[in-house]
Amino acid sequence: MDHGMNRLLPYRDSLNHKVSYFHLMLLMASLPFDMFYSHLILISFTLHTLIHLSKKRVKPVFRIRTLALQSVFFITLLSTIYTINHGSAFNEWGKEVTIFIFPLLFCINEVDLKKYRPQLLLAFALVCTAVIVYLYTDALLVIRHYKLPYLTLWSNTFVNHNFSEPIGMHATFLSMQVTLALVYLLTLLIKERLFFNRLFYVLCCIVLTAGLIQLCSKTVFIVLIIIINAGVPYFLLKGAGRKKFILIAASISALAFAGILNTETFRNRYITGMKDDLSAVQVNETTDTRLARWKVAGELIGKSPVIGYGAGSEIGLLHESFFNKKMYSSFLNNLNAHNQYLSFLIKSGFIGLLFYLATLAFGFNFAFHKGDILFFTFMTLIAFISLSETMFDVDKGIFYYAFFFSFFIFSHEHPPADNRGKKTHTRPKEIIIIHQYKLEH
Repeated sequence: MDHGMNRLLPYRDSLNHKVSYFHLMLLMASLPFDMFYSHLILISFTLHTLIHLSKKRVKPVFRIRTLALQSVFFITLLSTIYTINHGSAFNEWGKEVTIFIFPLLFCINEVDLKKYRPQLLLAFALVCTAVIVYLYTDALLVIRHYKLPYLTLWSNTFVNHNFSEPIGMHATFLSMQVTLALVYLLTLLIKERLFFNRLFYVLCCIVLTAGLIQLCSKTVFIVLIIIINAGVPYFLLKGAGRKKFILIAASISALAFAGILNTETFRNRYITGMKDDLSAVQVNETTDTRLARWKVAGELIGKSPVIGYGAGSEIGLLHESFFNKKMYSSFLNNLNAHNQYLSFLIKSGFIGLLFYLATLAFGFNFAFHKGDILFFTFMTLIAFISLSETMFDVDKGIFYYAFFFSFFIFSHEHPPADNRGKKTHTRPKEIIIIHQYKLEH
């Protein structure tokens, strides 16, 4: 690609900043893969940041934005005081510590996130595209190896978790990453004028969209429809361009929905699956619906609504309740509530939930104030996924939340200027006075 695309390599910057930049690029590139790599890169990035720490380049730490970014960790910390399961509570500390670390790292690291944000997001989008291409290639190779019909690609064997299994990634959390990548490439496509660049972005968007449909995450797909049909035109377009985009987006969405309805596997996943999730317990069911688990969680919440039962208490309490309710599938699989809002109510009551809702409100307000469609997409994903998943019980969900929440906030800030070694310059008024004096004498 030519110079019209964002360069992926940093130019005219110090070695320290370049190393930080590549750490962040590798960190983002590692997100779709085993979390071992993400944590290893995070450790390296932390050590590099501490080695090159400069007090004059540190952003203010004790501010509302830092507290908001770390609030989930502090909720867990405080609710450990009265928990009924200290072992699980400390385990949650270990998993959620990245929520505490990332805001601090972005405060003390000198790299200019505002300057490098386009390059980092482009690299992330390209990695996500490559991951989807790899997953499709792997699926087609399996089909060819076993001499199956190619239409098997759209069967239950190769959708949802079965599609993302080769990289060991939960389908929903991979879908969240792919959605961010897709929306970013759409923003580039809208602004791009060069034909070959536009063609490249279109191809990447097609790959990512196909991947999202294949991953079959109902909640993420709903968010994508909202963002494409409402978010993108609101944040990025005006006048006739906005109307044209809405018409095109609505047409493509209708075609995608028609394709889902006409394919039995996708219809069962997106339509029938959603109905089943929101249905009550039925006789002879082999699995328990989300609604059934939510009702059990609601009964627990009713017994301690204000402060909950403490960090780390959710699984144990639900495990016992599932057994008593004869919900043996949920009991044997040791499932959680599959709803982040209910999870906060169980662990930290209405107090914890209010803090979490305030954090979401802070994020949405910041996104609207800055006109940041990517940040708005991220916040919408978090708010909606919290309805169907307990993301703070999963390492990949925590890391996604911790990194991108801090990244989008700090990518609107330049690092403080470092005045060391700079010469003091004469002010303009003093120069004019000196010049006039010389002319007069």
